[in-house]
Amino acid sequence: MSVAKSPDPGSAPPLTLERTRINIPSAHPVGGKRLPQLPDALDFWGLSNAPANVAMQMAWPEVGRGVVESTVESGALMKHPWKRLRTTASYLAVAILGTDEEKRAIREAVNVAHRQVRSQPGAQVKYNAFDRSTQLWVAACLYVGFEDSYQMLHGRMDSEQAEAFYSTAATLGTTLQVHPDMWPKTRADFDAYWVDACRRVSIDEEVRAYVDDLLHLRMIHWYLRLFFGGLLRFLTAGFLAPHMREHMGVAWSAADQRRFEHLFQFVGFVNRFLPKFLRNVGGPQIGYVRHRIRKQQSLV
Repeated sequence: MSVAKSPDPGSAPPLTLERTRINIPSAHPVGGKRLPQLPDALDFWGLSNAPANVAMQMAWPEVGRGVVESTVESGALMKHPWKRLRTTASYLAVAILGTDEEKRAIREAVNVAHRQVRSQPGAQVKYNAFDRSTQLWVAACLYVGFEDSYQMLHGRMDSEQAEAFYSTAATLGTTLQVHPDMWPKTRADFDAYWVDACRRVSIDEEVRAYVDDLLHLRMIHWYLRLFFGGLLRFLTAGFLAPHMREHMGVAWSAADQRRFEHLFQFVGFVNRFLPKFLRNVGGPQIGYVRHRIRKQQSLV
């Protein structure tokens, strides 16, 4: 899997919801009487789309340039991948499961790093990590990742299930600076926002090179890439929507799609027989954050 030049926007097919989301098989709808909730997506395999989600976020010029040009070395993904993973997991756990006090604590910690992420005078792309519209895009990418991975594991949600799953998602953004009024009120409103936001996707050569390093896991040791690189590259490509793959130059065939779906049919089947405490990462992560808060240790 490689990243090449993005296609000529004038020759690309019209942008639709289907082209901005991955294909979810419809043969096995979500079962059970209880409506699914966002915390249900905090599954070990549900986090397999993390690299794809970072790539999606960087597809907005403000995020891509902000990541590439950032001087905050302590949180740099390519230099400190495990610390960045821990920070992101902590933020997500608090945003989804945390109390108001814990949300304030993680907000203050993240804000310290974000204050240093802003474009320099004369920069071609202006960005500021405190910009609410940019944070809304990042939060929307996070939500899409959770919804896609949940459905790949459990089956396609119907409209009532999707609305219930979406109902508590606003905290993915409002835990930072996104105002509650900015978050789309309904799942249909979110779809409309998402398609419109995807029209701003644009990746320059330097950001594309960064994404290529990310997709090929060049931030981890070579022996880990040897064992896990092929699978993670496949998962990353699978969790990118057609529109994103085109801009990133990532090849994906009908045979790849079938293998992707078959993999998650198998994983989803196995997951049904695993105790929740083994497959759910939300509880341990929020416990870890609460321990660090009690000990007054850094959260990022």
